[in-house]
Amino acid sequence: MKLAPRNLAIASLASATLAVSIATHAQPPAPPSVNGVPAVTISRKPTAGATKPEFTSITLLPGRALMIQQITAYFPGKGEIDVLAEPLGNLEEAAKTLNDTDDANGDLSYRMGAAFLFPYPNRIRGKLSEDGKTLTTEWHGKTITLPANNVGKLPGAERHAMHGLILKTPVEDLKVTQTAEGGSVSGVIHGGDFGGHWLSKTDLVIKVTLTAEGVDASIVAHNVGTEPEPVAIAWHPYFNLPSGDRTQVRLRIPASSMAQVDGYDNVFPTGKIVPVAGTPYDFTAADGKALGGQFLDDNFSHLSGSPVTVTLTDPAAHYGVSIEGISPNIKTVQVYAPPAKNFVAVEDQFNFADPFGKEWGKMDTGMVTLPPGKSTQWHVRLKVFAP
Repeated sequence: MKLAPRNLAIASLASATLAVSIATHAQPPAPPSVNGVPAVTISRKPTAGATKPEFTSITLLPGRALMIQQITAYFPGKGEIDVLAEPLGNLEEAAKTLNDTDDANGDLSYRMGAAFLFPYPNRIRGKLSEDGKTLTTEWHGKTITLPANNVGKLPGAERHAMHGLILKTPVEDLKVTQTAEGGSVSGVIHGGDFGGHWLSKTDLVIKVTLTAEGVDASIVAHNVGTEPEPVAIAWHPYFNLPSGDRTQVRLRIPASSMAQVDGYDNVFPTGKIVPVAGTPYDFTAADGKALGGQFLDDNFSHLSGSPVTVTLTDPAAHYGVSIEGISPNIKTVQVYAPPAKNFVAVEDQFNFADPFGKEWGKMDTGMVTLPPGKSTQWHVRLKVFAP
């Protein structure tokens, strides 16, 4: 039986619509790319009848040293909650910003999600070049030249290096494993001497693993060169405050000391380590201390516990996250918490700020000396809980 022209047109349109529908379901939209590499998401469904919080997904950017863009967790009775804040917006917005507006050093990486930092986190001071683009410092009599990629906002602020040399480096040998229980993502950075900025050659193996109980992030640094080198490893995660009421959020840091700084613009250490007991910077109570309106950009040390565990609790949201520093080389925790923002950054790191600075005298500033052929590891685990 032949169809009338009108019916034939309707049938053709229906077929085309069905084909588009099938194609749409068969091929979900490609994830945004950053630095030319698509984002990767590992996810799992919450356990049926779950009675306690569980992690459900991690999204990573292989084009940016496998930095973590977002982590989600399921809380019974509440649904999914973002564990990380999004200062640069959601994945699509962040990808566009990173691709379109970031500088050559990749400094926007440490303004979102959880960027990994190597071979140094935090600030390094030195002699500034005439063009203001680089600075030089010394380690064991050897000169190190670094990008002078940061400066405070006040007049007279001193340019300095900050947060390492891998912020914009894509990983190679990307491996993604997905199971019903979770999965993992790993990659390798063959960093060499980081464009002439470091003293030897380094390979990094970065791995992030998702299970219901935890998110593990680890970095192994291998000195594959011929010279000893100083290294430190860290990350820069922005933890979300789900209630939006920062004043009642409680922070616990198992630290008896902190580094004195010259102020909250340069944030340079003076070389003095001061006790926190009896000060507004004492966060050692078992249930922590409410943040209130207190500003923090401070380096806490003399850490206790194994692992070293920092907890961030949002009572109004019945939400909590713990940050476990597992590696023994994690000697300090930098906490950045501006009162006007809905996040707290908790940065587990090997070292004190400005680790090559003369202000420290002969004190061990936490940099690991890595001989040729040797390795060191950084490992942090996240857990979520309902307080």
